Amino acid sequence: MGGPVGGALGGLIARVTRGAKTVGGKGGAKGDLVTDITASLVVFLVALPLCIGVAVASGVPAELGIISGVIGGLVVGAVRGSTLQVSGPAAGLAALVAETVAEVGVAMLGVIVLFAGLLQIVLGLVRLGRVFQAISVAVVQGMLAGIGVPLIFSQAYPMADAKAPGTALENMAGIPGLLAAVLTNPQAMIATLLGVVTIVLSFVWKKVPGPAGKIPAALVAVGIGIVVAALPGVDVKTLQVGNLLASVQVPGAEQFARLTDGAIITAILTFTVIASAESLFTAAAVDRMHSGPRTRYNTELIAQGAGNTVAGILGALPVTAVVARSSANVQAGAKTRLSRTLHGLWLLLFALLLPQVLALIPISVLAGVLVHSGWKLFAPAEFPKMWRQDKGEFAVMTTTMLVIVATALLEGVLFGVAAGILLAALRMSQTVIRQHIEEDTAKVVMAGNATFLRLPQVIEALEAAAASGKQRIRLDLTGVTHLDHACRNQVEEFTAQQRGLGLRVELLMPGETKPARSPAAAGAQAPLPRRPVAATVQEPVGPPPWPSADAEWFYLDTRPLAEEQRPGSPLVG
Repeated sequence: MGGPVGGALGGLIARVTRGAKTVGGKGGAKGDLVTDITASLVVFLVALPLCIGVAVASGVPAELGIISGVIGGLVVGAVRGSTLQVSGPAAGLAALVAETVAEVGVAMLGVIVLFAGLLQIVLGLVRLGRVFQAISVAVVQGMLAGIGVPLIFSQAYPMADAKAPGTALENMAGIPGLLAAVLTNPQAMIATLLGVVTIVLSFVWKKVPGPAGKIPAALVAVGIGIVVAALPGVDVKTLQVGNLLASVQVPGAEQFARLTDGAIITAILTFTVIASAESLFTAAAVDRMHSGPRTRYNTELIAQGAGNTVAGILGALPVTAVVARSSANVQAGAKTRLSRTLHGLWLLLFALLLPQVLALIPISVLAGVLVHSGWKLFAPAEFPKMWRQDKGEFAVMTTTMLVIVATALLEGVLFGVAAGILLAALRMSQTVIRQHIEEDTAKVVMAGNATFLRLPQVIEALEAAAASGKQRIRLDLTGVTHLDHACRNQVEEFTAQQRGLGLRVELLMPGETKPARSPAAAGAQAPLPRRPVAATVQEPVGPPPWPSADAEWFYLDTRPLAEEQRPGSPLVG
């Protein structure tokens, strides 16, 4: 490690250490430095099996997962975006990467990741980092569940030393056949038991008392797997590891020439959206875990973009923020970004100095680690919780997950976003329509927001008034706070049509106090009488009873007005 490489690493450590001292202050700098170094080792132990497992699940060499982990530490970790968030290859993108690699090949992965990183940098520079926070929580949870479910079923096959059939639905359908094959193959049964033990340890190990409970469960499972795989008579598949530097695949002219391919452009956009959303949502979650400096979202998005740009140049996996590593960093007591940066250095040193150890790890153990990660992404407890809180959001969440599982990640997310927008529009379009007959007049009173989404109700009310057989119709829309073009057009057409039939129609539009009549109707009919209360109640002098156009806040009272109450503005402050 001497020469230029060693000098560069030494300079990097020195710069980041100076940054840690600045953040920690003079008094706490030494203590923070020791704590951060300890935390970086904990994060390294958590990240190592995850980097390898994600690479295997993505259908690429394990070395590329380690390279992405190194980049997540040394590149993303060194930027002042988030203090304690840790980045690297994520299980949430494993299915997407595997699908992309199967479609366009490993050689094109670098180009896709590279341009996704450049797009992330642009989004951060134009300060769109917080835009991703405007996505509905139900869509995000549905997206994560839609990522987790296929991941669970896809990793069930390597957990039994078998190959997954293909799509998520095919993997689900093939589970009975997989179980039958495992029961008839002793070696496959051993591999499956190693995976099951890994999953169980991932759930229960944190409850182990004493110092042993501090060891990452995945690392314990890897240790057990190595021991079992070394026993006589055991023949389970282990990790195939090559040279770290030889695995680097820098994209060439042939790969860049395929940028005009629609599938490549779609993949770039998908990677950009999903990686950015996952990173920034993780940042929000990590910020809730500690009381230190908050995440600078635009800067963090630029940092993620820089990491993916470097990862793309090296032909490695995409980099995102990862909850498992980040929470381990916080729980280990990290105070500055030194810990997340150093964990990348430990990954690099391990891969360069001890690559032979990686070749001892059973594939089934890594698959078990990812099945556990998929279960956490699925988070089944969130579904009944969402059902109790908001059934509409539950429908959005469930639909998003199902569409992702049935089709693809981008299609599912877009469908979920559209469903969330539709739900919000329906809830904002709350129109109260009251109909009644009074002597010779059919009255229709509306309040709230009248948009095209409520047009069927509006038409039904108008048709009922026309079918009442009364010679006079009063349409009172003064309580409507928003009348869109579709509803306005329908009301005006109805009014003109009924006046053409000889009926007397009073139309009070929002903001009006006198009936609105067309010029033709005015010439054909005698002036309509003023509203009954106008003869006994004096018109107020001064400002109108509703807020002016420059009012900042007002509230809508959508309760129907009492019959004897004078129709006025429903806006009350």
